[in-house]
Amino acid sequence: MLIFRKIYMDKKNIRNFCIIAHIDHGKSTLADRFLEITNTIEKRDMKHGQMLDVMELEQERGITIKLQPVRMEWSQGGQNYILNLIDTPGHVDFTYEVSRSLAACEGALLVVDATQGIEAQTLANTYLALEHNLEIIPVLNKIDLPSADVPGRSKEMADFLGISIDEIIPVSAKEGLNIDKLLTRIIEKIPSPKGGEEKDELKALIFDSIYDSYKGVVTYVRLESGSVKKGDKIFFLSNKKEIDVLEVGYFKPRYEVCDELKSGEVGYVVTGLKNVRDARVGDTLWAQGTSKVELIDAVALPGYHIVKPFVFASIYSTDTDDYPLLRDALDKLQINDSALSFVPESSGALGHGFRCGFLGLLHMEIVQERLEREYGLDLIVTAPSVSYIVDMSTGEKRQISSPSQLPDPSYIDAIEEPWVKVEILTPKEYVGGVMSLCSDKRGISKDIKYLDEKRVLLSFEMPLASIVIDFFDLLKGISSGYASMNYEYLDFRPEDLVKLDFLVAGEKVDPLSMIVHKKDSFYVGRDLTKKLKEIIPRAQFVIPIQAAIGGKIIARESIAAYRKDVTGYLYGGDVSRKKKLLAKQKKGKKRMKMMGKIELPQEAFLAILKRNKD
Repeated sequence: MLIFRKIYMDKKNIRNFCIIAHIDHGKSTLADRFLEITNTIEKRDMKHGQMLDVMELEQERGITIKLQPVRMEWSQGGQNYILNLIDTPGHVDFTYEVSRSLAACEGALLVVDATQGIEAQTLANTYLALEHNLEIIPVLNKIDLPSADVPGRSKEMADFLGISIDEIIPVSAKEGLNIDKLLTRIIEKIPSPKGGEEKDELKALIFDSIYDSYKGVVTYVRLESGSVKKGDKIFFLSNKKEIDVLEVGYFKPRYEVCDELKSGEVGYVVTGLKNVRDARVGDTLWAQGTSKVELIDAVALPGYHIVKPFVFASIYSTDTDDYPLLRDALDKLQINDSALSFVPESSGALGHGFRCGFLGLLHMEIVQERLEREYGLDLIVTAPSVSYIVDMSTGEKRQISSPSQLPDPSYIDAIEEPWVKVEILTPKEYVGGVMSLCSDKRGISKDIKYLDEKRVLLSFEMPLASIVIDFFDLLKGISSGYASMNYEYLDFRPEDLVKLDFLVAGEKVDPLSMIVHKKDSFYVGRDLTKKLKEIIPRAQFVIPIQAAIGGKIIARESIAAYRKDVTGYLYGGDVSRKKKLLAKQKKGKKRMKMMGKIELPQEAFLAILKRNKD
């Protein structure tokens, strides 16, 4: 047994790899087959599919949200191997999760659906893997389906990657076909980990972290050099904070304690920290080795770039007493989701809350659901917006993430908004509709490529604000669900932008304010005042809803008041009696209008998301 362990720990017998694919191309099912064929999980224990999708939300939606590592053991040619797999998400909003997986690997399986072929996110993830110099193994999945076009999709992949068709491994993850051949190819093609030896200084890249109620902060690490075991004193290089290691182990896929993690391995380190801000994803764990490098001279590992959120929304508790709970929940969630950012803010209508940054609408939706499910909070989330750069007349450049932060217009020279490069892969029959949609969203066509006789890759430059709200839904509707898209940040560009405010019962509602292009302001204001009229409940007095740019009202709707029949009990008599009662009622409604307060439902903020879906 000891000899077996020694062979196992040799770095040349370790393979670290991840699976990258477009959403719903079967990578989680492929991961299940790996777990099954390597006996990491017994078949009788696999009660449901997607064993690495451990969150209830992932299983309900059928998508991977969080990266998930697992350690498998496989014997081949008389050698025993450790296979460390990191399952990754496929949606464009979670590209940062993919980048974190790539930083801990030497290879990647590129999985393509044999019925759908290469999609936009497939292209993006492949380029990401190439940037990390990973060995890519092409895999064609779902070859068992009647609609699978194996020859056509194989040629498509070969042309895209510049390889021969023979290098592509056709598999059926559902049926387990050719999974053993794929494992053999992984061992043959993916290189073993490089880096320092066990006696060297400890350097471990933190590629993920979670907060555990009993263990504290648990860091997921890839060891580049050195070793770590329980009782060691190690440091976070970013803040030079020292900790005592409480436990180390690896993923099977649940935690499995071991004596020691060594160079080249993937595992976890229990830090015992209670302050989640002390352990940051992308940081380096360090300890002195035989080289005697001092802490002050230690150099952090090159991880991956820190992602910058581009979509912002405010989150408030419906119960203002839950504000501390919301703050703690966001703190704990942020360590598990490094793309989430938040700062405190307050609103006269909604109380104290946080201005949060996200990578996209799905990311925002997932964060809201996790806060509500995992921490039992009842939340109000405002309409999303993007960040802007304001060029001040003084020469200063000021970045804002909320319309309420916009300075007085007299001090503004220009407002710059973020632009992105959008790649859309669509069947050729939908090209006209897609181009028309992009043109309506202020898109600039940059390139058109025919991947084959049926599918076209369209490239546009577009304002990020044009795609974060309803663009994806409109794209799917125009293309009958066949188009896919990917986007990446380009730069900030000055545009003719204005702040559009909404007044309800004469009071400005800051969370409803938005920054829009001047030529679109009237149509946006008109549509949203109509939508708010349908959503806001009636009261005992008339409620005016107005859209305004500065002091100019550009659209208005009114919600009629409830009217009590105050003259219903009168029978006969002089008409002046009725007039007197109606006049009294009118005075009461006027007084009520001056003093009455309107409570806006969550649907009022969601109206901005749904304004173009009717």
